[in-house]
Amino acid sequence: MKPSLLIALGLAVLAAGSVALAKPKPAVLAPLGDPTEADFRTPDPQNTLIIDTNKGRVVVELQPLAAPNTVARIVQLTRQGVFDGRTFFRVIDNFMDQTGDPLDNGTGTSSLANLGPEFNFRRGSDTPLVVVSKQGGQESGFMGSFPVVSQTMDLALLTVDHKVQAWGVYCPGVLGFARGDDPSSGNSQFFLMRTNSQTGDHGTHALDQKYTAFGRVIAGQDVVDAIKTGEPVDQPQDKMLKVQVLADIPDASRPRIRVIDPASAWMKAEVAQEEAANPGEFTVCDVRVPVRLDPAAAPPTP
Repeated sequence: MKPSLLIALGLAVLAAGSVALAKPKPAVLAPLGDPTEADFRTPDPQNTLIIDTNKGRVVVELQPLAAPNTVARIVQLTRQGVFDGRTFFRVIDNFMDQTGDPLDNGTGTSSLANLGPEFNFRRGSDTPLVVVSKQGGQESGFMGSFPVVSQTMDLALLTVDHKVQAWGVYCPGVLGFARGDDPSSGNSQFFLMRTNSQTGDHGTHALDQKYTAFGRVIAGQDVVDAIKTGEPVDQPQDKMLKVQVLADIPDASRPRIRVIDPASAWMKAEVAQEEAANPGEFTVCDVRVPVRLDPAAAPPTP
């Protein structure tokens, strides 16, 4: 079994013979100011990862409400030290960085059993999803920093559990659980989406509801984008030097992290700005997620 990332992207060309329509002009708005301290929140340290690579530090906020089993596995393997020293062995520009293989070649797994898919989750009235857009019978928004698309809650009246289907969206920075052909073949390997993933050869949310999305980069996206590319990557490969759960780092050296609250006044203004700038084409991936990071201590050197 080869649990490397398998992507099928059959994109149909539908534009032939169509009449080009003029797009509405984006509105010209005043620049949006910086968020204030009141606009930020503190992420849960039990569900925040500090990934120190040879290219720099990456901070990830996990989302257990979307993928509880996958998040528990990633935290467990982190605490076992499985990810320390693991290379980015398969990296596709404008797409993703794959890592987490104990063999560093795409064929390995941890000693734990494979996990079943968590491509979707059930959203109820108590699910902390901040909706930022409603289009075509769907709602999109954020659970923390994690981008989500959901069926409209109006449909909850028609379901037995009074909940609707929701799923993580593969915006830049989102983490996904790698697998083989079998949807239940995820084990330890994962991937981080690069910045241009929505406009490159692998865009159009081709991974949504096909691979378990379980977290998002909130700081260090520039590091993710700087990882050496290749299929496979030539030696020497970039690597994760050390991966830690934020709560496990001694207080004296623990980074202080504040990330934008999706329900904040600043975020509402940001959404309005992006909707105006992208009339008819706005998606949850257009929304910025500011973070304030106090390193507290320098990350380890390669």
